[in-house]
Parts: sequence; C-alpha cells; structure tokens
Amino acid sequence: MKPLLTLTLLLGTAGAAPTPVVFWHSMQGVSSLIEGYASDFNRSQTQYVVTAKAVGNYREAAARLQDALQAGTAPALFQAEFTTFTALAAQGQLEPLDRAADDLPPALTQDLYPAVWRAGEVEGHRYGLPWNVSVPVLYYNAGAFRKAGVSAPATWSELETAAQRLKTGGRRPLVAVADAWTFEGLVAVRGGQLVQGNRPAFDSPEAVAALEQLTRMVRAGTAQPRTLDQVVGAALDFTRGQNVMAVASIANQNDFARLPFIQLGVAPFPCEKRCAPPLGGANLVVPRGTPAAEQAGALAFWRYLMDPARLNSWVKATGYLSPRRSVQARLSSAEAPGSARRAAADQLLMAQPRPTAPQYSRWQPLLEAAISSALSGRQSAEAALQDAQRRATQP
Repeated sequence: MKPLLTLTLLLGTAGAAPTPVVFWHSMQGVSSLIEGYASDFNRSQTQYVVTAKAVGNYREAAARLQDALQAGTAPALFQAEFTTFTALAAQGQLEPLDRAADDLPPALTQDLYPAVWRAGEVEGHRYGLPWNVSVPVLYYNAGAFRKAGVSAPATWSELETAAQRLKTGGRRPLVAVADAWTFEGLVAVRGGQLVQGNRPAFDSPEAVAALEQLTRMVRAGTAQPRTLDQVVGAALDFTRGQNVMAVASIANQNDFARLPFIQLGVAPFPCEKRCAPPLGGANLVVPRGTPAAEQAGALAFWRYLMDPARLNSWVKATGYLSPRRSVQARLSSAEAPGSARRAAADQLLMAQPRPTAPQYSRWQPLLEAAISSALSGRQSAEAALQDAQRRATQP
C-alpha cells in the first residue's frame, strides 16, 4: 500500500493548480512593465501565478490595504512606502520575514545597500524587502546658472548664496515645498534627526535652523513656497524660468528632462555639516494572514525582481536606483563621470533611512503643516515647529 500511496501523492502534486499570488503596487505609470515581469515569472515556473495590480498612489493604496485586511481580502504582496511600512509593522499588520531573510543567499543580502536593507527592519525584526529606491537631488536650470556664472551648490549655505545671484527679473530661484521627506534631509545634513527613538524632535535646534533658512529665503525673495498640492504649478514655473532650483527624487529625472524650454542640470542633494540624503521609496511586504503557500510565492517573485537583468530594465524604465550595489555599479559605469545618476547612486552609501517610529505617518502631516505655516509667514519657524511638536506628543 505504501508505494501506491506515494504514487497517489505524487500524481496529486503534479496535477495541483499553481498558487495564486496577488501583488498590489502604486506604480501606475509603469504598470504594463510590472505586468510583464509577472507574466515572465509565471512562464519561468509552475508553482505560482502572480497577478500584479496598480491600486492608486501610496496613500490610496494604504487605505485600500486597510479595508482589505478588515475584509480578509488582502493581497499576498504589497508595496508599502517607507513611512506606511513602519506603521503597518507596528500595528501587527505584516507577516515577519526574519526566517525567510535568513535563508536568502549572502551573495544577495550583502549586495544590497546597507541603508536600503536596514529600511526593511522595525525594532530588530524584518518585515520588508527592498525594491524601488531613490534619494532626492537638486534639479536646476543649467542655462540660467551659466548666464549668472553660478555653479551647482554643494551645500545649503552655497545654495542660499547662489540664489541671491540668480534672483533677477522677479525670479524666485528655489522652489521650497512643504514636504516632510526633503525636510528630513535638511535636518539630517545639519547633524539632527526629526525623530529620536519613538518620539518626535520637530523643534530641535537643527530642525529650527533648517526651517529658518527656508523662511529667510522666502522673505528675501529667493525662494517660492509651495505645498505638495501645488507641485504641478511648481513644474510650470520651473519651465517658465520663474524658479530655477527644485529638490525632488532622482526618479523624477525623466519627468524633468521632458520639461520644455530649459537645459536641465542635476546635482546631488546639498550637504552642510555632513552629507546625509534621506532614503526614499518603498518595501515589498506580506500582509498579515497570508497563507504559507502564497507567502512562498510572494518571496519567490521578489527574488525574481532582484535578478540583475530585471533590475537593470527596472532602473532604466523608471529612473529609480537599484537596491543592489553590483547592478548599480554596472549601470553607473556606463554613465559619464560626474553624471547626475552616478552622483545619486554614490549618495546611497550616505543615505539615511526614514524615521521608523510607528506614529510617524500620523505626525508627518503635522510637520508639513508647520513647514507651510512658517513659509507662508503665518508663524516663525520656531513657533510652527513647537506647535507641531506639541500636537504630535498629545495623547
């Protein structure tokens, strides 16, 4: 009977349907590319069938995931922006991946940029796996800089000085967006942190100094304040030469390059006391309650995405940086010395992961409101940040 039972089990396994693996992401602009990756993966093996679906931007996707978790219909794999990721992990909404990470080959894990790999951990446990990675860079109007005899600034102090020379004909050189991500970098390059442990430090001396610089530039007419809702208008002003400097993700380079009427320059995120650009992007996570077979399929698909050839096409199509050092090194070697993407890739070695406090996603709008309040002149930088600190620490 034992041989017959063994044969029956083998036949049952051979005839079993592949495990479905649903992947939700926020990359609408390249959804066809991701669908192609899923199709290629499905053809490469018979155990799993991945279905990739774009479900809105990061915030919309996070809201949909919460609804799906409550309804028991969450996907097996989800793309979680870094601050959403830490909140999900702290809420117990994600499956721990420590054991799966331990089983990964060292050739892969040791090839990942340290800051990128560290960004998948919360309180010493792994819940996330890297995919899309970025740092902010300084985009500038190279023609306007050349005409004014100004070089790309290497520090924020140099940027403020350059803005004075570029301020002609009513122009406000810098677009100052009330954005928590880039503000994290302004504080970090001064040696500070917006979160210390699990508590906000919005009114730290470094944070106040960073916001005071921006408000000083607004008062001097060398910076144009903008909210995140006004980025489309900011892009139009950049095209018209109304503004000639903007800080944004390296992944936006293709979008900036398509802007008409300007010669685009790209420089690393300016340093100050140190170089410490904030890491941007998202982790791939496995939501709580995902069956073991689907978890295995999700991890297998992530391994497939980490293949050098796949990452090479991903970086070229999206403008993101590679989470793997060897892949990025090969891509950078094809770039001209001193190119923007080479410089951005070099900054990954200095990048700082985003705050991992579970409440940071709730505090972030308070911080951005404070930045906007100071830039608009409604409050001083110190008063605005003190208000944000008080509201963030209220029970």
